[in-house]
Amino acid sequence: MDLGLDGRTAIVTGASRGIGKYIALELARQGCNIAICARTAADLEAAADEVRAEGAEVLALPMDVTEAGEPERLVEDAYDRFGRIDTYVGNVGGNRRGDFEELSDEDWEDLINLNFMSHVRVSRAAIPYMREGDAASICYISSIFGRELGGAGLSLYNTTKSALISVSKVMAQELAPEIRVNSVAPGSIRFPGGSWDQRVKETPDKMAQFVEENLAIERFGRAEEVADAVTFLCSERASLVTGACINVDGGQSHSLI
Repeated sequence: MDLGLDGRTAIVTGASRGIGKYIALELARQGCNIAICARTAADLEAAADEVRAEGAEVLALPMDVTEAGEPERLVEDAYDRFGRIDTYVGNVGGNRRGDFEELSDEDWEDLINLNFMSHVRVSRAAIPYMREGDAASICYISSIFGRELGGAGLSLYNTTKSALISVSKVMAQELAPEIRVNSVAPGSIRFPGGSWDQRVKETPDKMAQFVEENLAIERFGRAEEVADAVTFLCSERASLVTGACINVDGGQSHSLI
């Protein structure tokens, strides 16, 4: 299936490892030029080499997108390098567990900046450039815990991931028909060096029980599977899909909507 992505430019944040790296790799295989960023320069350059090996032109920018001016620099440098911006995949994010009554303002501000405002700022900077072309798209990486309760200690994570789904729905209405906006909600995804990978290595019996009790597909998801869904949503083959949140979770989630 031709996804119609050849020659387009995609920005992927948080792309030095895990889901972000696999998204960049798959978009590269489909013919996109790729701009990636992450905080650790060595890891980012290693990821950039993998993406280049797929035949893509790559711009790798070590940066922290929560810092003032960095989202705008990311977009401007990508446009200067490639002359167009067609897709933004907002993948950067993290977690900070804690009981609600013990979380500080600084905790909230830090995770809101990382999981939500960084995507707002990159999108806001990219939209004028995206309007210059056609069939542009934005995709945010949320979580099944943005769609349903994640449990005690996850008020920060739940709130920020829900916010991404909410803003993508509103943006889809405002930016149609020029720019499609969607989100993806991964479940428990295992990749080398990730948190689930570490847990499996440290407590294999406990993780086997977790899989049996929670994952209908009877295994952890793979980062490649999330990347495939994101790449489809960013492609012309998904031309009717906007304002959607797609679960990629192997039947893990319980939300009816």
